Amino acid sequence: MTSPGPGPTADGESPFASFGLPGRPGTEAFWAAARTPAPVPDGDGGWRTLFLWRGSGACIDFESWSQPVSLRRWADTDCWYAEVRMPARLRVTYRIVEGDTVHADPFNPVGAGADRSIAATPDAPAQPHWPVVGPDDVLPLPSARLRWNSARLGGRRTVRVHPAGGGGPVVLLLDGDDWLYLHPAMAAFDSAVAGGAMPPVTLVFVPAKDRAAEFGCAPGLWEAVRDELLPLVAESGVPADPDRLVVAGQSLGGLSALYAALEFPDLVSRVAVQSASFWWAPGAMDLADPLGGPVGGAVAARLRRGPDLSGLRCAFDVGEHETRMLPHCEMAETLTARAGATVRVSRSPSDHDRAGWRHALLRDVSWALG
Repeated sequence: MTSPGPGPTADGESPFASFGLPGRPGTEAFWAAARTPAPVPDGDGGWRTLFLWRGSGACIDFESWSQPVSLRRWADTDCWYAEVRMPARLRVTYRIVEGDTVHADPFNPVGAGADRSIAATPDAPAQPHWPVVGPDDVLPLPSARLRWNSARLGGRRTVRVHPAGGGGPVVLLLDGDDWLYLHPAMAAFDSAVAGGAMPPVTLVFVPAKDRAAEFGCAPGLWEAVRDELLPLVAESGVPADPDRLVVAGQSLGGLSALYAALEFPDLVSRVAVQSASFWWAPGAMDLADPLGGPVGGAVAARLRRGPDLSGLRCAFDVGEHETRMLPHCEMAETLTARAGATVRVSRSPSDHDRAGWRHALLRDVSWALG
């Protein structure tokens, strides 16, 4: 993932000129011009990408794609840097870890929450409708807020509801807090509706208290959604049509979304999943290698029993760099189509990372609505 990087130049000038950063590292002029990540072609179809940090020793912590990368100090300056080899078509979330403190990249204007940044290689496809959000920006929240006291799940949680374009079919966004506080889904859906990329929808941001327990293949969450949450949405006064319900989920949330379509077909008949955890089987999360079990896990075993999925529209997406996830996802995709569902399959330029799934979320929710 990393290359040795440049050595000192004879005249003390910048070793980073090839990345578009002239001037002597550590000077005020250098820092005033610093913008990273700075990619250049590596000659093999990928990218050499420069990251900078001003301060003391730190490392770059990537979300899922790579092990942490240590930053090297330039001479005796406050300039720390790393050259990271990135493959073609990658969008990834990262943060700078300095001791016990975590930072967004101060030289990158594209953030995801207060302490994360997003890097994209130049050949990564654009993500229309998603606004650039910096680490200091505070995302607006939907004005409609529901207090969900769940007898079935236990505890109380806050559910936000937003009628994009005036409201319409209900879209349940699992892991809703991530789509509220890290990635500006409300603004993105508003833009997509206004631009004609999808019809008006009512977004319901569903938070999870215990992802492992709630998103496994168990009925509790979906009984609670059916019997508790959707009646709350109906009583909220926000325009919503639960008869065309779409469930969108990622990772374990994607597993749960397809499970709901299998076990609660009268409730869920439209699904959009990204990088769903189809490796999951009872006890798999306790293993040293959770992805090393039967391909397709518990969902594939259920699909092999021959359910009639002719009423289901299901969009599957997974990161093209998720090499160990791909066989599990491909098995679920094949078996779902074989069971009669209308299936859409795509791949995102990412690893297991919400930043890479954002375009698929909008596109596939729109497709699921038909």
